[in-house]
Amino acid sequence: MREVHVEHIGTTDAELLARLADGDQQALAMIFDRHAAAVTRYAWALAPTRMDVEEVVQDTFLTAWRKASTITIAETSMLPWLLVTCRYLAFNANRKQARNRADSLAESDRAHRAGLGGGSERADQAREELRWVMDEIERLDPVDRQICELCLVEGRPYQEVAETLGLSVGAVKQRVSRNRARLRKAVTVDEN
Repeated sequence: MREVHVEHIGTTDAELLARLADGDQQALAMIFDRHAAAVTRYAWALAPTRMDVEEVVQDTFLTAWRKASTITIAETSMLPWLLVTCRYLAFNANRKQARNRADSLAESDRAHRAGLGGGSERADQAREELRWVMDEIERLDPVDRQICELCLVEGRPYQEVAETLGLSVGAVKQRVSRNRARLRKAVTVDEN
């Protein structure tokens, strides 16, 4: 357990930030002790894996260290700045993981087509079906179309889509469910 000196207990985040800007490592340790638990809980809600959580938390405090001289805090706490930085870093981790999954799928598709004679025909059929589903999504009203693109195509969480579109999470879930049923029905009718 880290030793806490009595003279530092009453030190504000603004004072610690000023010391941090001067390169004081003890100030960084104190900011970390104060806010690491909250930043870690927030990172758990945002980052895709435990490894990403650890990396996001570490990078959040590393960013605070690097940018200390340019950070301005509105209140007396650094926590809002740390949480915004954490959110940004977690968003980047999610994008990186999604890009890696997409690259992996594309590589898998290329390998499948190269290794199997009938794979190319199946891949072409799958692309045609996907094009047809995307055409169906285009026919939806603008809000439903955005929800389908964000939730079903891009795989974004309901909470994020709700915040982006100014809707409740329940409304987004209901629209996703209704639109899935609509698309499923359209696919069934098309197949018959």
